[in-house]
Amino acid sequence: MSPLRLALAQFDFPVGAVAANAAKVEDLMTQARAGGASLVVFPELSLSGYPPEDLLLRPSFLAACESELDVLAQATNGVAALVGHPHSEGEVYNAASLLRGGRIEATAHKQALPNYGVFDDKRYFRPGHATAATVIDGVCIGLLICEDIWQPEPAAQAAAAGAELIVVINASPWDEAKQAGREGVLIERARETGCAIVYLNLVGGQDEVVYDGASLLVNGDGSIAARAPAFVDALLWAEFDPATRRLHAEDWPVCADACIEATLYAALVRGIRDYIDKNGFGGVLLGLSGGIDSALTLALAVDALGAERVTAVMMPTRYTSQLSLDGARAQAARLGVDYHVIDIEQTCQSFVDALTPAFAGKGADTTEENLQSRTRGVMLMALSNKHGRLLLATGNKSEMAVGYATLYGDMCGAYAPLKDVYKTVVYKLSRWRNAHAAGRGEPECIPSAVIERPPSAELRDNQTDQDSLPPYDELDAILERFIEGEQSQAEIAAQGFHADTVRRVVRLVLLNEFKRRQSAPGPRVTTRAFGRERRYPITSGWR
Repeated sequence: MSPLRLALAQFDFPVGAVAANAAKVEDLMTQARAGGASLVVFPELSLSGYPPEDLLLRPSFLAACESELDVLAQATNGVAALVGHPHSEGEVYNAASLLRGGRIEATAHKQALPNYGVFDDKRYFRPGHATAATVIDGVCIGLLICEDIWQPEPAAQAAAAGAELIVVINASPWDEAKQAGREGVLIERARETGCAIVYLNLVGGQDEVVYDGASLLVNGDGSIAARAPAFVDALLWAEFDPATRRLHAEDWPVCADACIEATLYAALVRGIRDYIDKNGFGGVLLGLSGGIDSALTLALAVDALGAERVTAVMMPTRYTSQLSLDGARAQAARLGVDYHVIDIEQTCQSFVDALTPAFAGKGADTTEENLQSRTRGVMLMALSNKHGRLLLATGNKSEMAVGYATLYGDMCGAYAPLKDVYKTVVYKLSRWRNAHAAGRGEPECIPSAVIERPPSAELRDNQTDQDSLPPYDELDAILERFIEGEQSQAEIAAQGFHADTVRRVVRLVLLNEFKRRQSAPGPRVTTRAFGRERRYPITSGWR
């Protein structure tokens, strides 16, 4: 028997862009047909985009998806296509339909509905109750959808129905631990069933979630046949040999650097690019302070959008060091972005002068420090309005966790690229980006002096972050255990951390939920991001 030739569409299918997604599907069907594929596979909910959320509650949206699916079926013309879409039959299902011979030949319904982390499938969908199988070029293929492969029963049902190959379509978001988990599950399913597995994943940024692609081919004995690179849009070609139940990848793109920093950096770049472009903004601007967070954010923005679409603004006061001024200017010049310096000393003083009568009898404190940050927020929002460029917030996860940020000040912004990136990781990414530049014979992207300096908000004389917080190595280690690990204070202290420090950090995390609720969205890149994934009450007596 001849091998079965497959085309796997590892592409972005934006949420709500039903007509555009259908047009992309049809174009890729044409390419697959021209390349001799018998089956072309598309990601989970490729017609609607994933996750469509409450768009699924609108009958007109569901009707549009059904209409486009019917049109696509008529265009199959010599190639079979597996397309993900919402399927309404009184109840709504997360579905994958096999289109062949001008019609919808079979439809599979997702059986395992995830309702944890960023997933909310049970709000919208009813579960399917059987695994669909079909025969293409003499090969029996089981059709599964995302979470189905994480449970043993759907794959076992496919094998019992005679499947030699399982094709699973996915919208699986990236985080730092995800790929190892995926591979472990797929290897286990292949060994349990003896079926080879084609795992196709969505790629692209959608609000707070980033999908990495990183599609996989797994042989029937559980060995990995091929790995697609993360965050790369590609039509991937493969062949399946039913005699050996082995898969072969044909000229798949290769990832030049697969280290965690490279992949995380690519995730953040993709998140920025897709958020800006999908929402129709011409460019971005940000406050460039001379510190490492804004420096990394600037590098990410330029890599995502190009220097011509990025504006950086330095807003010094009497507390801004020469190191900050020099570092910001040097980086802006090196990256070739539009750069402005707006001195806000006089503006801040005018606020203080206006408030002095109302402040009578009270000494200076963090109020005056926050006025500086809020002045910068006002300036940046004015520039954003005037120039039509989206404001990026530059704060990191460590700061957001403990509330080391000013509401309506440095928290101003419509998108926060580092929102789920701990401070210690900010340093790792910055050093990786410079090493990446050096490897290509380019000058460092982030000035070394900015990376090596002690972090400071520069809102008073001789201020450093460690005046208010534990050292970041210690702080982040506690935060990871409390946030990602869901460990208690006693469990964290038992691992060698001082109990008073743990108590103080946890208290800050719990007290500052109200700030995080008002923060900008940002890409989820850990296993427990603030926002839709971690939803704690603002008002709570739990300590």
